[in-house]
Formats: sequence, C-alpha cells, structure tokens
Amino acid sequence: MKPALLVIDVQKAFFGLDPVMTQSLENAIEYINAAIKLFREKQLPVICVQHIDEGDDLAPGQRKFEAPDSLHILPSDVHIHKTYSNSFNKTPLTETLHDLGVDTVIITGFCAEYCVTSTYRGAMDVDLTPMILRGSIASDSLENIKFVEDIHDSVTFGALRKFLE
Repeated sequence: MKPALLVIDVQKAFFGLDPVMTQSLENAIEYINAAIKLFREKQLPVICVQHIDEGDDLAPGQRKFEAPDSLHILPSDVHIHKTYSNSFNKTPLTETLHDLGVDTVIITGFCAEYCVTSTYRGAMDVDLTPMILRGSIASDSLENIKFVEDIHDSVTFGALRKFLE
C-alpha cells in the first residue's frame, strides 16, 4: 500500500462565514497539519485540492482561494484545482496519483458532506482505497461530520501513524 494525503478545500474563503464552520476548520487543521508532518516524514505525497468558483472570487491569485497561513501546505506539494465537488472529476488527480504509485488516499478537509464525501466516492470509482482521517474534516454542522466519519471507512491519527511505521 502506498497512501497519499488529500487536503480538500481548506481555503481562506470558508473562514469567517459562520462561527461553527470556522471553529470546525480550525479544529480540523490541527489534525491535517499532524498528518502533513507524518506524510512528509515518511516521504509520502501531500496533495492540496483547491476549489475554483470565479463568480465568488475563488480563483488562483485571489486571496480567498489561498490556503490559510495556519495550514502547513507548501508550494512544492502537489496542487490540484477543481470545479466540482468530486476532486477526481475533470482534474488530473487520478493520473497524478497513478504516476506516484498511490493506491490509497487519506482524505481530509472541507466540507464533510459535500466535497469530502464526493471525493471519497470518486476515489472508489477510479479503483483507489479511500479513508477519512477522523478529526480532520470540517463542516458547518457537527452532526454531519460525525455522520460522514461513521458511514465511511475512517482511521484515527494514532492508527494511521502506527500503520505508516
């Protein structure tokens, strides 16, 4: 097994819209950053997926498009831009993962019930094994986070760390 870490739609645009959502994103970033550190230590791919919606000024070069400063994404990480909820739909993500020899994706990010779930299912459609990292997904609904973690294959950070040893 060779996993990659997917960080979906953790972008400045989604902070400050709703206090619950902002807190959820901040909490998720703690887990995401720990996973980023672990993946870098193991020399495994970290992939930053960013949503584009030019009508909402959510496009490369716009402040709202960028990852927040608190997220430890680097310019050298793989960056994928998407326009659909499913990160695999009409993007080079599938080809990129295959070129890297990846067969498993650890999914993190925003929004649990939309892009995270769509990407999870999209991974299965291209014969990858998806898992959600518990604690690393965000939403404006805490109930939806729990639901998404409960209905999908998921892994705790401790188990992920032990698994990658």
